[in-house]
Amino acid sequence: MRQATGVVEVRTRGKGLYEVTADVERWVSAQGMQTGLLTVFCRHTSASLVIQENADLDVQTDLETYFERIVPEDRQAYVHTMEGADDMPAHIRSVLTGVNVSIPLIGGRLALGTWQGVYVFEHRRMAHARSIALHLIGE
Repeated sequence: MRQATGVVEVRTRGKGLYEVTADVERWVSAQGMQTGLLTVFCRHTSASLVIQENADLDVQTDLETYFERIVPEDRQAYVHTMEGADDMPAHIRSVLTGVNVSIPLIGGRLALGTWQGVYVFEHRRMAHARSIALHLIGE
């Protein structure tokens, strides 16, 4: 059994979903393992990770619209407002979606479904540099 760790840096341009599947797959391939489990971890509290459909962009639009509706930017609704109206909603959205995903490695490839991709879900309006930690255990 072997382990490997790495980091993928993602530059966002504000709110939205940013696919990182190809970057993660390249890193996994370079590790030379055939079977294992990959943990992908977002090292931030105002962005998250999701596995979501990567074929129809309407899915992303609907997800973003839904989160705007269920967790609105409303300074009067939150105590934590020092970092802007979008900060506390970003923290809540991150809790709702999560900051880590686990993906099996089978035959040297991520066992994602046909239409699945790994995304950083940026919840802040401004551009950010997001750090995604990778941990692969396998053989």
